[in-house]
Amino acid sequence: MRSLIGAIAGVFCLAAPAIAETPAAIVEDVQGKVNGIEFMDYVAPGKIIKLGPKAGITLSYLKSCLRETITEGVVLVGAEQSTVQLGNVQRVKVPCDANAAQLSEREANQSAATTFRTMRADAGSAPARLPTIYGTVPLIQAKSGSTLIIERTDGKEPTISLPLKSDIMVAGKFYDLSKAGKSLTPGGSYLAKLGTKRYTFQVDASATSSPTPIVGRLLRLE
Repeated sequence: MRSLIGAIAGVFCLAAPAIAETPAAIVEDVQGKVNGIEFMDYVAPGKIIKLGPKAGITLSYLKSCLRETITEGVVLVGAEQSTVQLGNVQRVKVPCDANAAQLSEREANQSAATTFRTMRADAGSAPARLPTIYGTVPLIQAKSGSTLIIERTDGKEPTISLPLKSDIMVAGKFYDLSKAGKSLTPGGSYLAKLGTKRYTFQVDASATSSPTPIVGRLLRLE
């Protein structure tokens, strides 16, 4: 079996196109020994993951919002879903917004400017749609050592100010608001400040504080 897995991985290597290292998915869980992959790693299209006996991995795709639970075999990461040989995969579509998970700094600043222009516009104007998260406790990608500020923009709510200390960051680069016992309001609109960056987003009206897939509450500020 090991030689067969190696052979299939070799075929995947030959078939995989040369694609820029743009993250396609995030690793939500790792079961057993999986070489070169850890919890909360990003993986790019073309990445090959070999899963041994009883090993498994959960991938959440940023663009397609597909959450894959894969056990054993060889995995070729794609742009929107994986190709799996000699293993089992279960896929489920989860609530997520690719705009929230993949917003660039330029887009983030443009989003903030658009939101504030909309807030100044006449009451009859159609509101701009903001990137949406589907949990009330966002998981925020940011560098440690800075301070994260979150302000409500469509109502009164205490401002949240959080020093991002390295010892409380998940996998060294993510801050989970649940660690601070903080949560946002379903249906609310917010402005996140991180240094000079400004990022506006909203919380889905049906969002809850119960455990939700990472990709549905992920905000990438860095």
